Amino acid sequence: MAKVQTDALIQKKKTPGFIVRRVLLYVVLIVIGLTMLVPFLWMISTSLKEQYDAVKIPPVWIPPVPRWQNYVDIFTEQPMFQFMLNTIKIVFFVVLGQLFFSSLAAYSFARIRFKGRTVMFFFYIATLMVPGQVTMIPTYLMFAKVGLVDNHIALILPAFFSAFGVFLLRQFFMSLPKELEEAAEIDGCNPFTTYWRIMLPLIVPAMLTLGVFTLMNTWNDYMGPLIYLTTPEKYTMTLGIAYFKGVYTTQWNLVMAGSVLSVIPILVAYLCAQKYFVEGIAFSGVKG
Repeated sequence: MAKVQTDALIQKKKTPGFIVRRVLLYVVLIVIGLTMLVPFLWMISTSLKEQYDAVKIPPVWIPPVPRWQNYVDIFTEQPMFQFMLNTIKIVFFVVLGQLFFSSLAAYSFARIRFKGRTVMFFFYIATLMVPGQVTMIPTYLMFAKVGLVDNHIALILPAFFSAFGVFLLRQFFMSLPKELEEAAEIDGCNPFTTYWRIMLPLIVPAMLTLGVFTLMNTWNDYMGPLIYLTTPEKYTMTLGIAYFKGVYTTQWNLVMAGSVLSVIPILVAYLCAQKYFVEGIAFSGVKG
């Protein structure tokens, strides 16, 4: 029976109608993919232009002489290297803290039974519906009262707690068999030891997925540094790139050169974690 179904499927794939539909599908996907690449290609093209070529009408896609000096100028005109170090420091602590606290809370909501667990989780997830603009001013006033304005801690500490991260990891924890915890309990493990030594290594795909999302959001954050940081030496890359936008003119070639450098770390992180990233997205919605 299975062989008959396989042969029928093979014959169906050889029909002209099937081939035409498959070709049209690939053509549509290629067109959509190229359309999404256009802004990135324009960014790279502009980063290699002279300043006057960047605003020329009609636009020039391929600069006559690529100006690689733009990538040097962004470091000589502004302390971009210091901005990169500040961003890396903030991203490192935010990713590390969010993975730890989100996984700890997710394990508690998924595997530990306590009174009011479901209600507490519901209200915690409900905070996803609250826009960030609503909490922006109260959070700023709170940090200003304790003297943490113009301090990287004001950008790091609030990012430790993520309702999205807890939801994502909780779904993954719920897909793990309960027999693992029962075996650990028989061996004398307490709940934290079970979480740390047994359950946490099993959710590496989901952890990497959350890590990539957190890295992207923190690396590209502009509003947070703009609100809390006032000393130029503490600025992040997003604020540093904005330095090239003046009142009367904007150095678009340098802005795009800085944007290219800003995209590279995120691209590298995604490519390195792509396998686990896709696996984490695929299984994070599976319930046990």
